[in-house]
Amino acid sequence: MPRFEILDWYDAPQYYDIIFDTDTAKEVDFLEGLLARHGLARTRAQRSVLEPACGSGRFLVEFARRGWRVEGFDASRPMLDFAAERLRASGLEGVLRTGRMERYGSRRRHELVHCLVSTFKYLLTEEHARGFLVSAAEVLVDGGLLALGFHLTQYDYDEIDLERWRGERGDAKVVCTIEGWPADRKRRLERCRSRLTVQEAGRLRRLETEWSFRTYDARQTRRLLASVPELEHVATYDFTYDLDAPRELDDRQLDTLLVLRRRPRHE
Repeated sequence: MPRFEILDWYDAPQYYDIIFDTDTAKEVDFLEGLLARHGLARTRAQRSVLEPACGSGRFLVEFARRGWRVEGFDASRPMLDFAAERLRASGLEGVLRTGRMERYGSRRRHELVHCLVSTFKYLLTEEHARGFLVSAAEVLVDGGLLALGFHLTQYDYDEIDLERWRGERGDAKVVCTIEGWPADRKRRLERCRSRLTVQEAGRLRRLETEWSFRTYDARQTRRLLASVPELEHVATYDFTYDLDAPRELDDRQLDTLLVLRRRPRHE
């Protein structure tokens, strides 16, 4: 059996990015479309976007290319360094800083905050999940949007899920395999593991990371949203990112993207 290095994949942003930087322009098209369709924010000459857990910076670069002011934070220093270099190499500017999702702030208010691909589920307690939503409400302008994407959980599903992606950049070829174990309903945790197999410059590397996600079904999601009245749930989509195909928030569709709008402040 091949041996894998035990290395957090966030410490290898160059490989992580190869796998996930595939539909970035399409995703940003969708996020801009959400704001046009569901946002009530006053139009400004230059809009501003904040990305919690910004990772390798693919969204930051795409938004900055389109004229947005961009701000991102992440707990991973290697990811932030990679994102900063990516902005610099593109001749773009942005605010990058170290931060955590359970509680964050910003010096400015933003029209858009977004957090996709289940990153939100790294917050393992209700307190931290609620702290994320409250923080978003605090940094959004009135009528601004939080786009929050994650997978719901089927608690009665008892098999191991497996997904695999492949990507190439330069002479690097990466295969990413992600496994997910059946959820622990009582503890609301699911175990996950990623394995990256990398061929580059005649060398073969195998990297492995394990983590736990917090689990949500539709009822648990609605209960969490109700605990943050500053945010109004205005639409639900899935990961096809089709503005003309909104969905209901229910357990029939596991890929879930919530659109939450900042209610007006009474200041």
